[in-house]
Amino acid sequence: MFERFRAFLEELTGSAARIDKGDPRVAVIGLCFQVMEADGAVRTSERRKMRAVIKEHYQLDDAALNALVEAGETAESEAIDFFQFTSEIKRHLSEEQRIELVGKLWEIVYADGLRSEMEDHVIWRIADLLGVSGRDRVLKRQQAAAKINAVEEENEAQQES
Repeated sequence: MFERFRAFLEELTGSAARIDKGDPRVAVIGLCFQVMEADGAVRTSERRKMRAVIKEHYQLDDAALNALVEAGETAESEAIDFFQFTSEIKRHLSEEQRIELVGKLWEIVYADGLRSEMEDHVIWRIADLLGVSGRDRVLKRQQAAAKINAVEEENEAQQES
């Protein structure tokens, strides 16, 4: 009875919807946090990039995004390895979607302008568990690096003019 009352109040107040633990989006965000933490520091630029990628990809409003990020961060803090996330993702995403996910993870890595050996290793391991080939993983890394370089060059050109 109390649970139904709480759900009713959440609906009235517009609280963010409850996120199911089995939601593959939670697993995606869990992996994002693991990648961001790989080099020992979660930078604001990485967090901002992750939020932008997730918001755009899943077409979320701010409240839903906040709830999903919170659920993903909690799941990541309770995780013992990558497998619990990658196995969930493999059940829900096609091969093409998993390759695109690896590309998004690279974009998050490059958000701070740096790429560490630990970040390389984490994405290599995640890609392997997702069934993404080494060729596709490297291609996505190169695309993310080219994208970040293009943005930096554009910013420099704007500053010079």
